[in-house]
Amino acid sequence: MSKIVVVDDSYAELQLIEGYLKSANHTVVSYPNADKLEDKLALDKPDLIVLDVVMPGRNGFQACRDLKGDDRFKGIPIVLCTSKGQESDKFWGQQQGANGYVVKPFKAEDLVAAVKRALN
Repeated sequence: MSKIVVVDDSYAELQLIEGYLKSANHTVVSYPNADKLEDKLALDKPDLIVLDVVMPGRNGFQACRDLKGDDRFKGIPIVLCTSKGQESDKFWGQQQGANGYVVKPFKAEDLVAAVKRALN
């Protein structure tokens, strides 16, 4: 069982993602934004992070890049979750160090498969 942090500014999306991951036997901790993300992650110590791309303040691409550049967190896989489904967006996500990419709207199995791939 893995501990997964989900960061999304949409409460409905958080609920949905949390439900999908819990039914796949993961423990889930949700954050409504990327504020003080590093401080929270240092406490929660997740096995994986699911990060929304479009958020107010620091977006998912920026947060991903920051985490991958931080020795404390660079080993934690990140799955980006976004409505931006262009190949260029996926490429940009990979450039920021993302380990997986799921385009909204997605099915439970799409998310669970991306998480499983990123954890292995």
